[in-house]
Amino acid sequence: MTQSYRTRIIQIVRRERIVRPRDLEAKGIPREHLLRLMRQGIVHRTGRGVYELADLSPTEHHSLAVVAKETPNAVICLLSALRFHDLTTQHPAEVWVGIHVRARRPKISTVRFRAVRYSETTFKSGVGIHRVEGVPVKVFSVAKTVADCFKYRRKIGLDVAIEALREALGGRKATVAEVTRQAQKSRVWRMMRPYLEALA
Repeated sequence: MTQSYRTRIIQIVRRERIVRPRDLEAKGIPREHLLRLMRQGIVHRTGRGVYELADLSPTEHHSLAVVAKETPNAVICLLSALRFHDLTTQHPAEVWVGIHVRARRPKISTVRFRAVRYSETTFKSGVGIHRVEGVPVKVFSVAKTVADCFKYRRKIGLDVAIEALREALGGRKATVAEVTRQAQKSRVWRMMRPYLEALA
């Protein structure tokens, strides 16, 4: 391996944190150079086709970056989105990902995850893109996440949904209008209305 390839790969992985061989090939670097660096202990494979520098410490949201790298069409939702937006003190044991109702179940080899299926309309609503460890990660917005917590309250618990609503409004992370709009889209406005009126 030439020194230039070695230096370029290290620079790319340090900047992007998580790479796949095809990411490097898109930049004109053959994948065998990445594998050589892995054999030398400079990078390590953390999952199926996912590589990182061995000396980098993961951040709090590292698992979200890994999931986004392996399954770029998924959207971080429910408990994982709550944690990302600082709407809960809970640390979910698995990454919650939203997928289209007709999508195949993702194959994520590196972290435990739970997939939740969304309809065409609700899957496209309230999606924001955030950079986590250099990786673009799709996360549902605060208002969308709160509405989803009420919609999927049987999965996560009504107490969690109420806490999320309280934190979102009290912390001024979402307005009543934003939450109302997402609740209407998710068809949970009627059941959420008393809680919204009590906290507004």
